[in-house]
Amino acid sequence: MNRPLARLAAAAPAACTLFLPALARAAEEGGHGGGLATLLYHAINLLLLIGVVVWFARRPLQTFMAERRSGVVRNLETSEQLLREAESRLDEWQRRLANLDAELREIREASARLAEVEREEILREARALADRIRADARAAVQQEVERARARLRREAADLAVEIATELLREQVGDEDRARLADEFVESLERGGRAPAAG
Repeated sequence: MNRPLARLAAAAPAACTLFLPALARAAEEGGHGGGLATLLYHAINLLLLIGVVVWFARRPLQTFMAERRSGVVRNLETSEQLLREAESRLDEWQRRLANLDAELREIREASARLAEVEREEILREARALADRIRADARAAVQQEVERARARLRREAADLAVEIATELLREQVGDEDRARLADEFVESLERGGRAPAAG
């Protein structure tokens, strides 16, 4: 049996089911308007009409049904995949939630360790900076002390020269100067020996 006839045979019981009420009504009327022959005529016409409609509508209907079926299958597969992914994510989040306390504790401990390391590093750098500042201050103070000493020595030397000059001016007269000059010239003539003090 080919497919169109199989479809027609499958549609015939449905058509008969549709016509049973009409057959019953015609039987009650008892022949008013033609009776059983008219009813059979109308039933055959209806079956032919249904057959023609099925024959011409079968390809678009098959295509529609195939597309609809494949769409439903795709939607079901997509839904199953999404459901599996959602369940997988739910499992992962439940595991993470179960481990959340441990992770938070680890994060807190790691943060505390990092803060302690940074604190030690900052303190070490601050100590090193303080040591450098102290050393620089000591060096600057030592330099200032050395400069002050040198300045005091220069001032003391200048003052000693001034005092000696003043004393010499006051104590050495014109005769002493002339005598010293003569002694100096004589010493040069004797061979560069300085005169004896006295």
